[in-house]
Amino acid sequence: MSLTITGKIVNILSLESGTSKSGKEWKKQAFVLDTGAQFNPLVCFSLFGDEKINMLRDFGAGQEVEVAFNISSREFNGRWYHNIDAWKISGAGQQAASPNASSEAPLPTIDEAPAEDDDLPF
Repeated sequence: MSLTITGKIVNILSLESGTSKSGKEWKKQAFVLDTGAQFNPLVCFSLFGDEKINMLRDFGAGQEVEVAFNISSREFNGRWYHNIDAWKISGAGQQAASPNASSEAPLPTIDEAPAEDDDLPF
């Protein structure tokens, strides 16, 4: 499941790191977004790995951002745990560039629409 939400960054939590049971190093950082909603306006997102954590370095507390995220749940010993994992952060109102944006032709405007031909069969 992939969702997006817009809000203001209110807190960037400290970097966490450790070693998994299999011996792999991991890093995690969380940040809190105020969505401005009437109920439960604060949402805490997690970023796992250097690549995802580096996305947050372009932003600071007080900035409006749009966050794309996934929600996942897992069961452990009869209890359920939930994650809200951010996978993309951009400034609010900014469009992410398409990988082939330079090769795409712009869409015609109303003024540039092709002229109608009178010899159409309908």
